[in-house]
Amino acid sequence: MFAIVDIAGQQFKVKNEDNLFVHRLQGNVGDVVDAKVLMTSNAGSITMSGSAKAEILEHLQGDKVITFHKKRRKGYTKKIGHRDALTKVKITSLA
Repeated sequence: MFAIVDIAGQQFKVKNEDNLFVHRLQGNVGDVVDAKVLMTSNAGSITMSGSAKAEILEHLQGDKVITFHKKRRKGYTKKIGHRDALTKVKITSLA
C-alpha cells in the first residue's frame, strides 16, 4: 500500500514507516502532523481519499548550496550560499 500525500506544499509518494525530509514544519519533536492524502493505492485499487499521520523526528538544516555569479573581464564576482531549514518526519499511519 502506498499513498500520495501533500506535506508542507510538496507531494510525496509514501509507504508506512517511511522517513521524509520536508520544508520546516511548525511543531516540536514528537508532535503528530496530519498529512493531506491525494490518492491511495492498495493492491491495485485506487481511491482518492484516506488519512495519513506523520511524527516529527527532528528539525535540521540541509546541505550548503553555493551560487556563484561572474561577469567576465569586468572584475565582478558574487558568491552566495544558503542552507534550507528542513524537518525529518516519519509516516506512522496510512488509512
